[in-house]
Amino acid sequence: MDHEAPHYLHQLQVPGEERYVSLALVNTCFTLSHGAVDLLDDAEAAHLWLVRHALLPDRAALNGRQFGRLLALRESLRPLFEARASRAEPAAEPLATLNSALAAAPPTPRLSWTADGPHRADEPDTGNPAGAALSLLAEDATDLLTGSEADQLTECTAQGCARWFLRSHAARRWCTTKCGNRVRAARAYAARKGR
Repeated sequence: MDHEAPHYLHQLQVPGEERYVSLALVNTCFTLSHGAVDLLDDAEAAHLWLVRHALLPDRAALNGRQFGRLLALRESLRPLFEARASRAEPAAEPLATLNSALAAAPPTPRLSWTADGPHRADEPDTGNPAGAALSLLAEDATDLLTGSEADQLTECTAQGCARWFLRSHAARRWCTTKCGNRVRAARAYAARKGR
C-alpha cells in the first residue's frame, strides 16, 4: 500500500468493481466527511487512473479533449445505471455519449492461434490508446447493463454516498461495511437522542 497517497485513494473497493471497470469509473466521484472527492479532477489524475486500471499505457498521453470525453462518459453512466435500476428508459444524451465512446476506437477482430487452437481475439486500436480506453470502458458498461448481473446493480443508500455496486444478496443496501456502520451508528444516535 502506498502510504504517501491521500487516504481517499485507499477507499474500500465496492462489490463489482473488480469485474466491471466501468463501475469503478462511476465511483471515482464520491463524498467523504470533509467533502467531495473526484479521483479524475484533472487530466493528470485521469491518466493515472487509466494507467492503474490497465486501460492506458503509461507512455500514452491524455489530452484535454480526451480527458473531457472520459468525464462525459463517467457522467453518462450514472443516469444509465439509474435507468437500469429503476427499469426506466434513459434520456437520449447519456445513451448517445456511451455509444459515441463505443465507437471511439472499436476493437478489430482477429484470428489468434495458440496451443489450444484457433480462437477469435478482439484487439484494441493501438493507434489511438485514449480512444481505445474509452471504447473499452463503454464496452464494459454495456456488458454490465445488458448482462446477467444487471439486476444486482444498486446505488448505496447510505446518506452522502453515491457509489454504485453489485448486490451479493437482495437485502444488501450499502456499498461497503463502512457505509453500513455509518448508517447503523446514525440510527443508534437518533434513537438515544429521541429518548
